[in-house]
Amino acid sequence: MNRLLILLLALLASSPALAGKAPAYSYFRVGSTADLAASAQPGVVLMGGGTDVDAAFQWLCQRSGNGDFLVIRATGTDAYNPYIQSLCPGENSVSTLIIPSAAAAADPAVAAIIAKAEVIWIAGGDQSNYINFWKGTPVQSTLNARIAAGVPVGGTSAGLNVLTQFVYTAQGSQGATSSQSLADPFNRYMTFDRDFSLLPILQGVIGDPHFVTRDRMGRDLAFLCRVAAAGWSSAPRSIVVDEMTALLIDAQGHGTVVGSSTVYFLKAPGLPQTCKAKTPLTYLNITVDRIRAGDGFDVISWLRTGGTNYSVSANAGVLSSTQAGGSAY
Repeated sequence: MNRLLILLLALLASSPALAGKAPAYSYFRVGSTADLAASAQPGVVLMGGGTDVDAAFQWLCQRSGNGDFLVIRATGTDAYNPYIQSLCPGENSVSTLIIPSAAAAADPAVAAIIAKAEVIWIAGGDQSNYINFWKGTPVQSTLNARIAAGVPVGGTSAGLNVLTQFVYTAQGSQGATSSQSLADPFNRYMTFDRDFSLLPILQGVIGDPHFVTRDRMGRDLAFLCRVAAAGWSSAPRSIVVDEMTALLIDAQGHGTVVGSSTVYFLKAPGLPQTCKAKTPLTYLNITVDRIRAGDGFDVISWLRTGGTNYSVSANAGVLSSTQAGGSAY
């Protein structure tokens, strides 16, 4: 009889209706358990993936008023918590919120956590998850409410992708390559969306990480072609960042670089010459401004301080550059 009773109690405890359903999200916090209503300053970090850049997180922390730093992601772990806490010991707390589904994104507790953050960092991973799970949910609306309130934000890799107005969503079975994109800018791996993040200084821009490391110049010219073809811009622009590098943009739109590699600003002079399905891309005279640590760029006026300027073109799917030696980078 005792064994039957124990079994019955175990079954009752495991029943979601009786024992309570576990939340669809995961939340990990270090530091103070009490929120601090700190005064934050606006700012944006676009990080190019690979090894994280310590100085970029410290810059965000400086703008947070020593408040609560929140990492949001769709998959992964809370590994950012001790890393950021060690870089920013003055922060009131560092937390990671894993939001792995649309159901989790609809949970009011998730929006409540985001609404109390003084810094929001979007981790790397797969930006299709961010679009599929978070767009049109309280996660997106609360993120944009915090941006409007002046909270600094940043993202690396996939997190960078969803911070610009126009977004390469990577909803195909694999990421688009430069060779595929130059040969056919409408190939099945080229998927796009817009207006996930409402950052005024990144309006009219599409972004991309891992830029030099993964040879993405060709696909980014195709991105510009697709932005134009969608009618989103008649002179599209992009900001693309290499690995182990970050662009820090203050509230006035002035950008500086930290890290070991380069950031590129691409601007088309107008509409592409040939941008259609199953046809090699022709898009001529795309202006490139390349900067690294010590240089600057104003994203509002689109003017460079230091660095290098040249142009690239795609002509019938073949990439070329005005740089000596012909390098696109």
